[in-house]
Amino acid sequence: MAEYLDSLVTGLSTPVLVAALAASIAGLAKGADWMVDSAVALSQRWGVPRVVIGATIVSLGTTTPEAVVSVVAALQGRSEMALGNAVGSIICNTGLILGIGCLIRPLPLDLRVVNRQGWGKVVTGILLVLVCLPWANPASAFTAGGTLPQVAGWFFLGLLVVYMVWSVRLARAGVGAGDGGGGEAGGLGAALGTLGIGVALVIVSSAVLVAVAAELAARLNVPPSIIAATLVAFGTSLPELTVVVTATLKGHGELAVGNVIGADVLNVLFVAGGAAAVTAGGLAADSIFFVMHFPAMLFLILVFRVGIQTARHGALPRTAGAALLGTYVAVTGLSYLVSSPAPGG
Repeated sequence: MAEYLDSLVTGLSTPVLVAALAASIAGLAKGADWMVDSAVALSQRWGVPRVVIGATIVSLGTTTPEAVVSVVAALQGRSEMALGNAVGSIICNTGLILGIGCLIRPLPLDLRVVNRQGWGKVVTGILLVLVCLPWANPASAFTAGGTLPQVAGWFFLGLLVVYMVWSVRLARAGVGAGDGGGGEAGGLGAALGTLGIGVALVIVSSAVLVAVAAELAARLNVPPSIIAATLVAFGTSLPELTVVVTATLKGHGELAVGNVIGADVLNVLFVAGGAAAVTAGGLAADSIFFVMHFPAMLFLILVFRVGIQTARHGALPRTAGAALLGTYVAVTGLSYLVSSPAPGG
């Protein structure tokens, strides 16, 4: 799909590209609006907390762009891009997107559910780093890098199934009988259909947006390396950003937090796992991952955990959002400083 869109937008005039850019942004907003409304309806009908709906169904839909990009990159032999997209998306989701959502409005938390789901985020992040380490000589990771093996990719995909089932079962076990469930079959079918259409619209709109913006940037003589390092990573995270902002503005902060937690878990299990699974040699993790990307990812996860543990009045405060966003900005700036001197970095 990406190659088709790239070839399609190349022949369009600049005014048409600008119109397509505006249309794709509108499509993202409308798709996210439908996703949030239908996800809330499903959480009420099934008696499942919104944070769990956000961490499973919505996250699976919004993480699909990252998975597609990473799998295609892996199949094309660009394994560093595949892994970088997964890790960069976690950094973007936790620092930029959740930070923005928190600054818009303090995000309400079900601490019991968020703590449980949040530990999945911590465990998968640490597991990704451990699996990529060259255990014969761990110190060499900072100079020679490591690898995410193909067998680990299949293991991650297996854990993905376990995570989805575990999330829903534990949530149902902790919900009272009066908290949801039932509903007319037609209403349930309509909610599921709307959710599916919303997910599809978000995915297609984000793909068009990335292709159009990349072509516009090229016509403005922006270096391809800058496009790859910023636009692609940010573009595949646009669904999460749109859903989180929309959910926050609609007063469904639990869904926003759940979406970020679930998306980060899925970026390890679904995105990195899927890309590694289709690559015989696994995904290469250059030394920059161990010097910069992995430490930044783990630090942001730690900041998020501290924010949860220190949350007052059942909400993640704006101060936590400022810390997350500030950390993201600092990490991004430092990444450019560290990588810019290296040829071809």
